Amino acid sequence: MRKVGYVVMAMALVGACSSAPETQPEPVPVSQATPSSAAPQASASSAAKPFMPKALSAQGVNAADDFIWLEDVLGKRSMDWVKEQNTRTEAVLKADERYEPFRKEALAILTAQDRTPTPSFHGDGIDNFWQDAKNVRGLWRETTLDSYRSAAPKWTTILDIDALAKREKANWIFKGADCLAPDDALCLVNLSDGGKDAVAVREFDAAKKTFVAKGFNIPEGKHRIAWLDKDTLLVATDFGPGSLTESGYPFIVKSLKRGQKLSEAKEVYRGSAKDGGYGVDPMVMRDSAGAVMATLVSRPLDTFRSEIWDITGGKREKLNLPERVNVRGMLGRVGGPAPRLVFNVEQDWEISGQSASAGSLVAVPMRMLLPPPPGVGLVMTERSLVVFKPTPRQSVEDVSVFDERIVASIYDNVRGRMIVFTDKAEFGGWQQNPIKTPENVAIHLGSSARSAEKVFYTYEGFLTPATLNIASVAALSADKVKQAPERFNAAGHVVEQFEATSKDGTKIPYFVVRPKGELTGKTATMMFGYGGFQVSYPPVYKPELGKIWLERGGAYVIANIRGGGEFGPAWHQAALKGNRQRAFDDFAAVAADLAARRITSAKNLAIYGRSNGGVLTSVTLTQHPELIGGAVIESPLVDMLRYHELPPGASWMGEYGDPRIPAEAAFIAAYSGYQNIQPGVEYPEVYVTTNTRDDRVHPGHARKLAARLLLTGHPVLYYEETNGGHSNDSDPILNSQRWARHYVYLARSLGLGE
Repeated sequence: MRKVGYVVMAMALVGACSSAPETQPEPVPVSQATPSSAAPQASASSAAKPFMPKALSAQGVNAADDFIWLEDVLGKRSMDWVKEQNTRTEAVLKADERYEPFRKEALAILTAQDRTPTPSFHGDGIDNFWQDAKNVRGLWRETTLDSYRSAAPKWTTILDIDALAKREKANWIFKGADCLAPDDALCLVNLSDGGKDAVAVREFDAAKKTFVAKGFNIPEGKHRIAWLDKDTLLVATDFGPGSLTESGYPFIVKSLKRGQKLSEAKEVYRGSAKDGGYGVDPMVMRDSAGAVMATLVSRPLDTFRSEIWDITGGKREKLNLPERVNVRGMLGRVGGPAPRLVFNVEQDWEISGQSASAGSLVAVPMRMLLPPPPGVGLVMTERSLVVFKPTPRQSVEDVSVFDERIVASIYDNVRGRMIVFTDKAEFGGWQQNPIKTPENVAIHLGSSARSAEKVFYTYEGFLTPATLNIASVAALSADKVKQAPERFNAAGHVVEQFEATSKDGTKIPYFVVRPKGELTGKTATMMFGYGGFQVSYPPVYKPELGKIWLERGGAYVIANIRGGGEFGPAWHQAALKGNRQRAFDDFAAVAADLAARRITSAKNLAIYGRSNGGVLTSVTLTQHPELIGGAVIESPLVDMLRYHELPPGASWMGEYGDPRIPAEAAFIAAYSGYQNIQPGVEYPEVYVTTNTRDDRVHPGHARKLAARLLLTGHPVLYYEETNGGHSNDSDPILNSQRWARHYVYLARSLGLGE
């Protein structure tokens, strides 16, 4: 199955800033200076916290929540409150003389006709999803590879989402399409109402450019769907009462034949209603000809632990895999050598006498992962099963699997490189062949064509827009396809990487993009952090940030704190559950280090985080208000004692812990931003923002944070966009307004340009 665009997994992931393709970056100097000491302790009052529940039971938490009514997403009382806050905030931000220039600059970037269209292999050609000022909902379109390589590709529209929404009087937002390999003619188009993660799915004939009459049509939901063949889907969805977990995700997979109603589908796999994570996920592994090598199901036990089951041909056999595993694909072809499952182990693991440390990329024959037939011993092999073993400062990021080769982007101290791995068993193991890329850049693998053995990839840096390339995997060669134009003047800035020392002595790397020249401690600086779900933040080109913020003399910082994936699973797992405070300490240490190096100062530093990053920014506000002069807290998780009650929060208990367990409720309560707000403590003015149609991180979090800050007399601006969902991808016009609000707030808070 080939995916056009994307179907959002309902994780609390970022999607922070847009990026654009390329040029050759200069080497990034790495400071060898001695980092500052650990971050200072919180200066907030140690007096009793008035909003901390007397009891951490569900009843106690609810009784202490004076704004629980704001969780009613579309209720009249809550929406009246939203409208009142929007009016108040717009009167401040839109009235600022910088708003219109910022909005126009953001819109020009988001709708520029010379943007690099993101390519996906589609059948024998290329397709792309494109939005601009005229096509705000977007065009799904196609061209040939030769035409795409040209300066002016000739596009043919496959599906016009603006026209579809108008024709059907619906608020459709395109969330990608899954097409059946190898010809990619039959596709499942995912349509979201206003940008929600939940989608309606319709079968579409991309060759005829029309929806299939009486084709597959699945109503709105958070589905997991895979093509088995042209007349059969494997579907995990809401099959009625009792078919969803407490997180609202499916735990049953059924086979749906063409012409059947959903109620007639045949069950092929069942997990448990008590499962965590994001629901069971069917995976159909195909070779370069589109032939099925295996049919698997991933059953999540919690956010990060899972079981992988083989259901090929109707059997149900659990694979001998570790619970923390990230399946990447399958090597081989039908009729050829035995297929091998390619995956990352996220914990130390042993098989057939071989060891794979956490973070390693592994390729194991399927027959070694299945229970042996009666009377047959375990399958042994002398072939190396470990493809790549990272060092403690390395991680495996993107992976593309072909019939005979694996391509991966590897990060070393948060700087990327690209490697083609070929099994040379006769020479002692896996051969590594690098694809040449510049130093000190981020590498992103894009769409791949398994039959042609080609893969798109980009490289970019903070000050250099992305270059799009296409690699010929078998030939170990690559050539440039397109280079994105520069969107801002980067000549006045420099990129540096430093380390801060966290409270427990751990060295925390961070990047600084700042104006060249003497350090005065007065530079207006925006610091971004995330620190969760093993998500990495390498150097990336952010055109709207560069144009609006850097060109006006601002600085930008990314803190690569624990909880992220910059150094593999150990870096992530170091901040799980009861160790979450480490991520907050890391972030505070970076803020203190910036001041110690005179890059900025507390009054000139604002922090920005969204989604899981909203946990980070709200905690920084309540634990270390003395370190910051402002905060953009977007689409945040804030009430961590009730997050599991706000769908789909229960799916993240593997990350944060379970507030229903007393010991875990205790460590969550110690940091939860909503309960730790204190009157009488000086907080900087913050900007809290979210989206009414966000069905990934409930808007009640942001609403309640703002309401409680207002109640206690703390300065806060609140704005809630009513369209776009968690990804803010409904249209570029709304997104330009979003960025204008962000940067007006930041400029006001830090005095940029004054």
